[in-house]
Amino acid sequence: MDEQTAEQAAILTVNAGSSSLRLDLVQGGSVLDSVRSERAIDPGSAGEELSAFLGGHFDRDVRAVAHRLVHGGDVVRAPTVADDETVAALRGLTSLAPLHLPPALALLEAAREELPAVPHVLCPDTAFHADLPDTSAVYALPHEWRERYGLRRYGFHGLSYAWAADRVADLLGRPLTELDLVLTHLGGGCSVCAVSGGRSLDTSMGFTPLDGLPMSKRSGSVDPGMLLWLLSQGHLSVEELGEGLERRSGLLGLSQGRSGDTRELVAAERNGDEAAGLALRVFAHRVSREIAAAATSLRRIDALVFTGEIGWDQPEVREAVCRRLGLLGVRPPVLGNRHDDGHVSANDAAVPVLVVQVREELQLARECLSTLAEEDS
Repeated sequence: MDEQTAEQAAILTVNAGSSSLRLDLVQGGSVLDSVRSERAIDPGSAGEELSAFLGGHFDRDVRAVAHRLVHGGDVVRAPTVADDETVAALRGLTSLAPLHLPPALALLEAAREELPAVPHVLCPDTAFHADLPDTSAVYALPHEWRERYGLRRYGFHGLSYAWAADRVADLLGRPLTELDLVLTHLGGGCSVCAVSGGRSLDTSMGFTPLDGLPMSKRSGSVDPGMLLWLLSQGHLSVEELGEGLERRSGLLGLSQGRSGDTRELVAAERNGDEAAGLALRVFAHRVSREIAAAATSLRRIDALVFTGEIGWDQPEVREAVCRRLGLLGVRPPVLGNRHDDGHVSANDAAVPVLVVQVREELQLARECLSTLAEEDS
């Protein structure tokens, strides 16, 4: 695909989250149309969701489809054109990301049936972290386990981090190759990443997207000994444990079931809800703790960056996190929400604090076109 064709190409991007679906038609770096559903996608209805969106765009020349793939494992380590063999191998990974991969693969199957004549490019979130240094990627587990089962830190939110890192370089007016950044993606899923010269050096999510920070409904890191105790003593079954960790923990569990949405928790805390206040304090503590840990992988911090729905749209959370980072030279932001990407810290801040809106759809289109260009070259 030559440069002029790439500029004119309309790319359909398919982004299935743990509790959402977003479909976008992207052309020339702009979104022509999009639809978003804030609910978990039933794999059985994936074809209907896709057909309904495409029904209004038969006049558009869709050149390719870019699929967000949360976990590529060792099967897809970089953006790749889907084929039957790769898709079959990915089905064997669904247990690694049970909230994300089943709907994503169902949508992939439906899209390949709906648009069989165009390439479908798999863009894994794990690709951004594929070259993590061993000090970050290797778990302190028996060697034979690591070799036999491929146990390593994969890391996630890579599409978000790739976009945000490039945007911050533009906003600071400096080459990305010269920057040391701490980025945190806070949304339904939450993580922190240390990036130097555009390369991921460490990240809080691990072998699965359940690791690291507390999230909307996911627990994040907890003592594995506690989990072993719950199982070995017969207090919980494997199924009950998985359900609790994936769907009833995080902010939802901390707030005693009130909500996993920080907007609702902030409002509840103002009205005196102690459980909501505890949830927000624990969350801010854990986010700041992971940011400080990520900073140890860097020579300095050229900027602290918030992205994700919470990071972009919840100034109370940003302030609570930054208030705990004075030892790193970070001061609380002086600005609330913005209408565009940019600084929320004071002009003379030793460590600039920036917000970047999540634009995974544009990063998906970018990676899709780059992959097709490489195949054509």
